[in-house]
Amino acid sequence: MFNKKLVSDIDVKGKKVLVRVDFNVPIKDGKVDDDTRIRAALPTIEYLLDHGASVILCSHLGRPKEGPDPKYSMRPTAEHLSKLLGRPVGFSDEAVGPIAQAAANGLKPGEVLVL
Repeated sequence: MFNKKLVSDIDVKGKKVLVRVDFNVPIKDGKVDDDTRIRAALPTIEYLLDHGASVILCSHLGRPKEGPDPKYSMRPTAEHLSKLLGRPVGFSDEAVGPIAQAAANGLKPGEVLVL
């Protein structure tokens, strides 16, 4: 069979957990138009939060050809996720580098950051 661990097999209390999520969702007028993919990730995110982890979510939106483009920002998904979770969700415009690192380092257990 499979020799894979599930999230529930790992003690995440006090740890920072990086989760690759599929938040490539339609955005209309700066708001999430269909949150099916975000809702699909909620059980994992909530499990991690309920068990004392700091959760760092990474995803992408679209495929900008010329580098970062504000129209592909994940900010609307972070705002929508905050409403679904009923708690603040941090956001970093950068996925790597000192800004993202500082945002991730500053997370406390029970906090969420979207890169």
